[in-house]
Amino acid sequence: EDASRLRIVARARLPVAGAETSEIVAFRTDEMPGEHVALLIGTPNGQPPLVRLHSECLTGDVLGSLKCDCGPQLHAAIREIEASGWGMLLYLRQEGRGIGLINKLRAYALQDQGFDTVDANIRLGFAVDSRNFTVAARMLTLLGQREIRLLTNNPDKVAALEAAGVKVAERVAHQLPPNPHNERYLATKRDRTGHQL
Repeated sequence: EDASRLRIVARARLPVAGAETSEIVAFRTDEMPGEHVALLIGTPNGQPPLVRLHSECLTGDVLGSLKCDCGPQLHAAIREIEASGWGMLLYLRQEGRGIGLINKLRAYALQDQGFDTVDANIRLGFAVDSRNFTVAARMLTLLGQREIRLLTNNPDKVAALEAAGVKVAERVAHQLPPNPHNERYLATKRDRTGHQL
């Protein structure tokens, strides 16, 4: 996906649980099958917005999977951005760290056989993380944001945004308690991918 071809295609007011004064903005390129979206929460206040990059996770966001922490992170991010007064949730259509839903489910099956999330991706022939965060940088640019506070535990997101020209003025930790089903997954993210958990 060529992030430079990304453009805003629609926007509307969208009150959501935890952030009733929100606006949704859809982005796409001519060649991509789906859309990325931004949820703008609160009112610009002259300060860098609090921003969360959230990659699509059907199993966690919609079905409530306990294997990951995606659903709880999504909802906690909306609440935290609302509490900050101004920010954005960028919902990136990069399911399964960029490998897609079917391959993510194949990785889940390998995890059931004892592989961790990193080794499962590698065994399937993918990179540990196949996401493209230049898309997020382009979305921020189109929304007029060149300096942000980033709600993340992932230092790779900070580095990718800064490499794409977005200044990350502050990294804000986004930690939630584990459950028995995702403890190993979160430990792997901490120990093997550098997440600051």
